[in-house]
Amino acid sequence: MYFCLVNKVLVFTYFLLVSLISFGQETPDNGQAQTELKVKQLIDKKASYNRLNNGEYDGFRIKIHFGVDRVKAREVKSKFAAKFNDYTPYEDYDQPNFIIVVGDFRTKLEAFEALKKVQAEFPNSFIIKSKIRPMKV
Repeated sequence: MYFCLVNKVLVFTYFLLVSLISFGQETPDNGQAQTELKVKQLIDKKASYNRLNNGEYDGFRIKIHFGVDRVKAREVKSKFAAKFNDYTPYEDYDQPNFIIVVGDFRTKLEAFEALKKVQAEFPNSFIIKSKIRPMKV
């Protein structure tokens, strides 16, 4: 009698373990296919986002000049380009001011490090939030 009860418990435990193992795991092909599908969806979402934003990201730039005189703004831009070839200068117009901003910084820390270099020549420069263009590879 005791042997029969132990035998039944062992058989029950075996089937319980087999069922838990089989339900707890996905087949490798199914899990891999789901992962590949999710990765493809994320890539498509990122591409769609970049098309909507023209490939621009939120970031920071350094404003070195703003004023109503276009000639003065272009002089400042030329002076900056001659002294600092590490950062790209951009000219913008926000009525009635001509604005010169420089750099494409992803973090404020990067912008701050550049600001310390730029302030030696342009003491009134400061960091602003802006849309930045991705770096060209």
